[in-house]
Amino acid sequence: MRAAPTILHLDMDAFYAAAEQAAKPSLRGKPVVVGGIGPRGVVATASYEARAFGVHSAMATAQARRLCPNAAYLAPRFTLYREVSEVVMGLLGELSPLVEPLSLDEAFVDLEAGGVEPSSAVVREVGERLRRDIRLATGLSGSVGLAGSKMLAKIASEQAKPDGLVVIEPGTELELLAPMSVRAIPGVGPATAETLRRAGLTTVGDTAEAGEAELVRLLGKAHGAGLYALATARDTRPVVAERDAKSVSVEDTFEEDLTDRTRVELELARLADRCVQRLRAAGRSGRTVVIKVRSYDFSTLTRSETLRGPTDDLGVVREAVRRLLDGVDTTAGVRLLGVGVTGLADYTQEDLFAQAAATAEAAAVAERPPTAEAEGEGEPAPQEDAGRRPRRWVPGLDIRHTEYGAGWIQGSGVGRVTVRFEQPWSAPGRVRTFAVDDPALEPGEPLPLIRAAWEQRAESPESPEPPEPRDPAAPSGAADPDPDPEPSEPSEPSEPSEPSEPSVGPGARSDGQPLAGGVSG
Repeated sequence: MRAAPTILHLDMDAFYAAAEQAAKPSLRGKPVVVGGIGPRGVVATASYEARAFGVHSAMATAQARRLCPNAAYLAPRFTLYREVSEVVMGLLGELSPLVEPLSLDEAFVDLEAGGVEPSSAVVREVGERLRRDIRLATGLSGSVGLAGSKMLAKIASEQAKPDGLVVIEPGTELELLAPMSVRAIPGVGPATAETLRRAGLTTVGDTAEAGEAELVRLLGKAHGAGLYALATARDTRPVVAERDAKSVSVEDTFEEDLTDRTRVELELARLADRCVQRLRAAGRSGRTVVIKVRSYDFSTLTRSETLRGPTDDLGVVREAVRRLLDGVDTTAGVRLLGVGVTGLADYTQEDLFAQAAATAEAAAVAERPPTAEAEGEGEPAPQEDAGRRPRRWVPGLDIRHTEYGAGWIQGSGVGRVTVRFEQPWSAPGRVRTFAVDDPALEPGEPLPLIRAAWEQRAESPESPEPPEPRDPAAPSGAADPDPDPEPSEPSEPSEPSEPSEPSVGPGARSDGQPLAGGVSG
């Protein structure tokens, strides 16, 4: 434990949903749910307005719709989220060379390594300034926790939510931790928590009082000793600037169970292709190929094969995937398929024999357009060849009309697509409905959440002029009679994760002001 709270943890508030509210003025202050919006979708993030109805991350979207039927259900736009994340991580990098990103919206920062004076008053000011800078640069809010260890800094940021700052002062750690659920300790999942519950240990204080020997008896030497150290506020884990990826993988969840064996083989071949593309984009190779098969009843199995050396060759990976599938029964129906590569390295050792054997197989397997989205990507996979129009428009995604400019899709179905024309810096826009094959419509690109960022982008000679929303008085498409229709008929994107609901506990809190435009914080 450090003697000063110089480890900072930042967690953006309801990141995906807040970004959508900031981008879409008509949704500010309203319940918004981002995630898989098909019949088997899962909630990635719910705005605080939606959480009031009981909607939370990792919940089935179908259940969320029952709890909050009037929410806007939107597909994720990871292009936008990554752009915002880069801005936020850049601000963190100005504080210290030691920044450890955990996800697009979450990171640890070692302020001491950045030369910040190790005093509570100074680090508090640094945290407040960071929150102000993030708001100015992105229009979004983030919660900040400051403590002498990573575990406590994360707990502090959870207590600070939404849009606040909490400092855990040195010497108060045990008092703070004692009444918390044992699940607050990193590494304690449902199975470990149940083991501890059966032993009568439900809080962090109970766990600390049990003693190291008892925890080792219950959980084993490594897990028990580690848990005891964290329960007694001893966390010496450093902030690591570079987290080396251990695997590369892609997954698809299908709207209807796959029962045709040939279809399963084709889907796995396509997933292998996408996995290798990611592998090569990262400049890596891998030695172990893994397939994942989830059945209709949610039972999941994995199979793996270790090659003679690391490779990034598509033929080699496809051949390994084919061999692994040979031992899997898929006749009952497949809900999800995945392909991954582990044992990553920075070089390849070509497996010429497997490569030669895979050549005929690769040539024989016909590629087909994907029908579901990759887990971890979230944006709809292209459904037709490059340059052709999509088969359907997905709620939440960007669209552009040659006359009315930039907008976003509110819903689609029965040959029509409903579009709201507005921008992050405009007033709530008007709604219009068009035929899905209207030649004036084309997919759009996300606009920056801050107008100044758009103006900087527009200074580039290649950039178009900022699209201003016009009052659609002239007849061009049928005006939608409902000024605020609900999105409908979406395809299912991926199922990313979101930090859980924050707990409430003691600490010095400093609340920020609500976001301009009414974005919930």
